[in-house]
Amino acid sequence: MGYTAFASSFAMFAAGRAYEQVRNSVGYTGLNVKIGASHGGISVGEDGASHQCLEDFALMRAIPGMVVMSPADAVEAKAMVKAAYEHQGPVYMRFGRSPVPVFHDPDTFVFEIGRGEVMRDGSDVAIIANGLLVAEAVEAAELLANRGISARIINMATIKPLDGELVLKAAAECGKIVTCEEHSTVGGLGEAVCSLLSEQRPTPVRRIGINDVFGHSGPAGELLREFGLCADHIADVAEAFAKG
Repeated sequence: MGYTAFASSFAMFAAGRAYEQVRNSVGYTGLNVKIGASHGGISVGEDGASHQCLEDFALMRAIPGMVVMSPADAVEAKAMVKAAYEHQGPVYMRFGRSPVPVFHDPDTFVFEIGRGEVMRDGSDVAIIANGLLVAEAVEAAELLANRGISARIINMATIKPLDGELVLKAAAECGKIVTCEEHSTVGGLGEAVCSLLSEQRPTPVRRIGINDVFGHSGPAGELLREFGLCADHIADVAEAFAKG
């Protein structure tokens, strides 16, 4: 009817339960539909494994023409929704439940689909993250700096289409890459980065995410630490990797 359609539900329902409808009625037909999926990832907490969607990036990435994104803070989330509205075609946006620090200035921040963002420069290792893991990666960089390791932090809010130019630049200049996502290590940001590098610039990569297991009920903060989605673990992995 000439309008842009927006739909919203928990990620488990928007990407999981509705997958067939999204694939056939939105992706296959190329409709201008925007999906805002809330409560994604392990940080849904006490709702448990049934509601902790850890597969949505993988499912949505596999749909031809689907843009897949996950913002790092509230300012980026608002700008992302506007960019999705202006984009012609299907878009999947995943929003978390837990509060995160705000990095961006709402008066100056500009969001562009398919463009990553260097949050902090570094040369020993590049840490590529999205969603709430960006805040943890930034904190990890501080820990690493105190250990004599220079870490480049990249906010890769758009998982598809991936900012290949930025990834390849980081690979060339840092030599090693760590990816961080509140998602299964199968099919998400880490695999997107690895696929690109394996074809264009083979580079050592370590992936931090949920290691092919289901989550379980518990406080969000405790679950994030249990599954290694925290600054301390990111710093430990990056340090061992950079020195290895």
